[in-house]
Parts: sequence; structure tokens; C-alpha cells
Amino acid sequence: MNGGIHISLADKDIATIDSKYVQQHLANERTFLAWVRTGIAMAGIGFLAAGFGFNSSTYDRLAHIAAIITGITSLVGGISIIVYSATAYHRKRTQINEQTYQASTGLIRFLTMMLLVIGLALAVLLYVLLFPA
Repeated sequence: MNGGIHISLADKDIATIDSKYVQQHLANERTFLAWVRTGIAMAGIGFLAAGFGFNSSTYDRLAHIAAIITGITSLVGGISIIVYSATAYHRKRTQINEQTYQASTGLIRFLTMMLLVIGLALAVLLYVLLFPA
């Protein structure tokens, strides 16, 4: 006995199909995490907008409606982005291993539409708050 560590063949890692495309899988994970951060930020925008509407000294009906629309749209959009990105992550993982990867534009289109709606609602909310009737 020399006091060293003995490693048997059973202890060695077995190469998997995932290990063949490590760089692509790591990029896929980074992309997924970026989408999760985007979803969380989108939900946060809704809470911020709702706070502006409810804490306004010039609170009126239009500000309240804009705050509700912005808050609900942001929250639903943020949750949807997280769920959609998780689905896309698993689909891309399989596509990477099968070498059948196809770029998806659905998530990009969805995010663009959500940001457009939220942006318009925020614009109305800020207009009402800055220029009360």
C-alpha cells in the first residue's frame, strides 16, 4: 500500500451524448438564464408601475387603469417568458444532441409584443401622472 487513492473503472465518468456538445449546452443554459432574468425584470416593471399608480397624489381613474393593465400584463408576460424559455431550453437540448437545431423566433416575437403593450401602458401611465387633468 502506498497510501494513494485507487480509482476503479466503475468510478470513471462515462461519456454521454451531452458531453460531445459541451459548448453548445453551456450556451443554451446561459441563454435560458438570460430569459429567466428578462422574465423577472418584466414582472418587476409591473410592480413598479402599479406602485406609481397607487401612490400618486393626482390619482385618477385613467392612472389606476393604466397601472392595472401594466402590472397584470407585465406579471403574466414575465411568467410566460420563464415558462416558454424552459420549454425552449429542453427542446434545444434535444436538438443539439440530435444535430437538428433550428432557431426559434416565437419567444422573440412574444417578447416584442409584450414589451410593446407594456411600453404603451407605461407611456399612458406616465402621461397621466405627469400631466394630471
